[in-house]
Amino acid sequence: MKKIDIFDTTLRDGEQVPGCRLDTDQKLQIAERLELLGVDIIEAGFPISSPGDFKSVTEISKLIKNATVCGLSRAVEKDIKVAAESLIFAKYPRIHTGIGTSDMHIKYKFNSTQDEIIQRAVAAVKYAKSFVEDVEFYAEDAGRTDNEYLARITQAVIAAGATVVNIPDTTGYCMPEEYGQKINYLFENVSNIHKAKISAHCHNDLGMATANSISGIQNGIQQVECTINGIGERAGNTSLEEVAMVVKHRLKEQYYTNINCQLLNPISDLVSHEMGMAVQANKAIVGANAFAHSSGIHQDGVIKNRENYEIIDPADVGANPSSIVLTARSGRAALAYKLKQVGYEINKRELDCRYAQFLKIADSKKEVRADDLHQIMRSGLANVS
Repeated sequence: MKKIDIFDTTLRDGEQVPGCRLDTDQKLQIAERLELLGVDIIEAGFPISSPGDFKSVTEISKLIKNATVCGLSRAVEKDIKVAAESLIFAKYPRIHTGIGTSDMHIKYKFNSTQDEIIQRAVAAVKYAKSFVEDVEFYAEDAGRTDNEYLARITQAVIAAGATVVNIPDTTGYCMPEEYGQKINYLFENVSNIHKAKISAHCHNDLGMATANSISGIQNGIQQVECTINGIGERAGNTSLEEVAMVVKHRLKEQYYTNINCQLLNPISDLVSHEMGMAVQANKAIVGANAFAHSSGIHQDGVIKNRENYEIIDPADVGANPSSIVLTARSGRAALAYKLKQVGYEINKRELDCRYAQFLKIADSKKEVRADDLHQIMRSGLANVS
């Protein structure tokens, strides 16, 4: 089995969501929980971006004992030096430096050439290497970078000392098969690739961040960069909880992570609260409706055996038990089940009559709750013995 390192960037890329600024104390609280969760690398911030970010990376470096603490930089000497200074207290420091590699970025962002970008990338890695042993290089917009050129720059930065090479789908452009083929191309065409780990950092602009990251795993990457709740720029990043559970449930014969999945829902709640950013109800794994059932057909199946409609036990991810939500779509089995929960056991004939009453209430409101059930049972019935 192959271990997949989990690189969490909630405190850096995740915090780039407009209106979700965290102070140092909040970052420390989340960083501590990330370490308990079992993440391997915590990207604590972008130290040169502000004094507050520098302070946060420094304080997180003092706090974290088991995970690697990472600081982001551009391929600029001052950025790299400041990142190194912020990491001086880290037990396991990493500088994450890089530059855009797509034709779009080279031409319109840097007004440069492919050869000049390689020179800048190599110089940045070598300079970062003078401060720390663990240097990660990111090839920004790798998703839209020509594979042959991506292989050239990957080869060059590994030769310069990069211990990890990050292949970001920065704009969420790739299809899963396409991203997997890109990773496979690197493994087949970069002769020194065994000297570094290859990482996936996928964005969710087309809703495929997790699928692309999993495709990356299946084609050889050893690290996934992700965030709690999938938060991040624009449509967000790869969701940590989704990757962890896909690996645990669907890839468990080949891969594993160190994530304690029972802590996923608690840390999801923490990040949502501290950032003031609600989790969508239908979010996989951690959404309020992830284990809720309102369709009569589904409810009947879940009541008979939870695994009829749930491939994950809610307890495995620290979620509340499966819930049967009574709506106008619910059937008799669900009504009997919920009535029993609030203290009523009735026969089939009475259930048929009570069900008609239930539907009248259900058609008038989104959800039928316990007080409604008591009202139904207190009402009289004709022709019931």
